[in-house]
Amino acid sequence: MISVVIPTLNAEATLGATLAALVPAAVDGLVREVIVVDGGSADRTKEIVDQAGAQLLGERAERGRQLAAGAAKARFPWLLFLHADTVLEPGWERETSRFMERIDTGDHPPSAAAFRFALDDQGPKPRLLERLVALRCRLLRLPYGDQGLLLPKSLYEEIGGFSPLPLMEDVDLVRRLGRRRTVMLRSRAVTSADRFRREGYLRRSGRNLACLALYALRVPTPVIRRIYG
Repeated sequence: MISVVIPTLNAEATLGATLAALVPAAVDGLVREVIVVDGGSADRTKEIVDQAGAQLLGERAERGRQLAAGAAKARFPWLLFLHADTVLEPGWERETSRFMERIDTGDHPPSAAAFRFALDDQGPKPRLLERLVALRCRLLRLPYGDQGLLLPKSLYEEIGGFSPLPLMEDVDLVRRLGRRRTVMLRSRAVTSADRFRREGYLRRSGRNLACLALYALRVPTPVIRRIYG
């Protein structure tokens, strides 16, 4: 049984679709609660959460803090962290259930799972980026937060949970998990391509890589945040 944690900040344009994709799993009893941790939205985000019957928490608008706050309130043995502009494709719950069952029965050691990255855009540029992300995940086992992250709450607590970082909180957590405890699922997590369309695929991708490199060099996250935009 899963507690879903979603950090938000002015997410009215995308949050509805993110929540709707969870409905079949909720009907089946797989998703038992959805916790939305809002960073002070000024749009209809809170209204959408209320209409969906999800739990709403407030926290400073820093994703690491928001995710940690949601996890602390979660009541069920599995955690699924999702971004508010990411939609899990139909059928995701079947593959997820099989993964969870293998761990719950002891057939597989405690591990985390991320979904296959996809963008809601057409053309060669998003497809190329999807292939590059797939290569990164295959070689490095380094999924980002926009691919979702599913793991037992016991494992989450064992590795210390999310750090209170303004960004790179996903990389920080996955690095503590390690390659052997990170599994890539086949189901897609379809993420909004608005930022790539607005800034340009090459520029946005280059900025993301620069931020990752600066993080690896231990540049303070407030500095990286200014570069990330």
